[in-house]
Amino acid sequence: MIVGIGTDLIEVGRVAKAYEKQAFRSRVYTGREQELISTRMQTAAGNFAVKEAVAKAFGTGFREVAPIEIEVLREPSGRPYVVLSGRAEGIRQERAVGTIHVSISNTKEYAVAYVVLEA
Repeated sequence: MIVGIGTDLIEVGRVAKAYEKQAFRSRVYTGREQELISTRMQTAAGNFAVKEAVAKAFGTGFREVAPIEIEVLREPSGRPYVVLSGRAEGIRQERAVGTIHVSISNTKEYAVAYVVLEA
């Protein structure tokens, strides 16, 4: 059963500018994420869009879930997946979310993410 759907669209340039600031990077991206995205701002923007889409699918936005609690990683095939921690993991457990489906698309200018929560 689908228990939540979220989507987000963000400008790559906005994320690239914010990513220059250490405070932004340390609040938004885990160390593993930073290793994966340090040379590709489209990936940084896509990851941010996923974080926002997950928070929207939970119905909380970033007021209850911190972006860093939603880690976006890639399988060897390149397929994205999320690892939750802190309050995000607590919400997942409360709502009995078993699977989080993630889709990311990006261009040079924009990144968009779709998330579907399945119980």
